Amino acid sequence: MFSKSRINEPGPKAGTETEQPKAPEPAATKPAFDYSASTPKAKPPASVLSSDLTITGNIKTTGDIQVEGVVDGDIRAHLLTVGESATIKGEIVADDIVVNGRVIGRVRGLKVRLTSTARVEGDIIHKTIAIESGAHFEGSVQRQEDPLAQGSSKPAAPKPAPATAS
Repeated sequence: MFSKSRINEPGPKAGTETEQPKAPEPAATKPAFDYSASTPKAKPPASVLSSDLTITGNIKTTGDIQVEGVVDGDIRAHLLTVGESATIKGEIVADDIVVNGRVIGRVRGLKVRLTSTARVEGDIIHKTIAIESGAHFEGSVQRQEDPLAQGSSKPAAPKPAPATAS
């Protein structure tokens, strides 16, 4: 019914075929996609804790978290975003922290940003900080070169020299 015209085909003109058509070279020598270890993996999306979710306990991840609900416990993450409707009661530690909601507890991060809707009650230990106009903050701010290096406890005070009785 239909016939294929040889007018648009690449290669020798019709009627001049003297060679046998060559078989395609085997594709087994090189895969179509190279999945070597040097190829960076796609970054997974942030985990979202919904506004109707309440968590009692600690959360720890190497990825990103966006909190919209209530967390009663400590959070460790790479990037932590505290949503406007969120409340966190506990220490938060992350490389990058953006607070839009409420945090009751210590905040430790390399980059800390309090937006105009932020409400923070606790100390902030940071390398860089940005506080927008309108943010409410109650506590102290301390700059450290590596705020993530210290443990979750406060820095140890120097021990007094032992008293000697004479």
